[in-house]
Amino acid sequence: MISSKRTAWQRQRPACFYLEFEKSQPTLGQVSGLVADYISAQRHEAESHALNLSSAQIRLLQGFFRKDVLDTTRLLVLGVTRVENPPFYSLLREMGFKSLPDFSQMAAITFGDVVVSHQPVTTGLLFHELVHVEQYRQLGIRRFAELYVRGFFTGGGYDGIPLELKAYQLGERFRRSPQTPFSVELDVSAWIRDGRF
Repeated sequence: MISSKRTAWQRQRPACFYLEFEKSQPTLGQVSGLVADYISAQRHEAESHALNLSSAQIRLLQGFFRKDVLDTTRLLVLGVTRVENPPFYSLLREMGFKSLPDFSQMAAITFGDVVVSHQPVTTGLLFHELVHVEQYRQLGIRRFAELYVRGFFTGGGYDGIPLELKAYQLGERFRRSPQTPFSVELDVSAWIRDGRF
């Protein structure tokens, strides 16, 4: 969560919200549904505190991302506050899930078109997060969450999630040659078309 206080969304989810999973293991759809709801709630909470990208940031990245992506993405750099792990993590840990990503230790997290960073944002970090913004744009929050959860489980953890692998791959391509534009939109579209996520 963006603050250490419970959000309205958290208060609406009493402990009995999770009882449906006590009788059996959650399905991929159930877990990805929880993740999608968490993403949407975090996006909503962070959006009002986030700012548009600066003209300097847009200028550096305009050869890689669609204009509307750069114009509509919002950025929130947190001070001391950290994004908390989702409230359903404790349930997943009790069920034996291990190596869940620790949101408080991540450099930044993207919730749809809102990037929340725990540190000053470098161009490389912003590039990586904007790849996720493009993935969300093409997939939507529900499908992104489904593919992220499936990638986590089938890939053996965070490092095996194809959505992350693609963001790191494109980020490395940008790092090697920041003056050579390429279309992140087309690259993400090709991965979706080929079923690589």
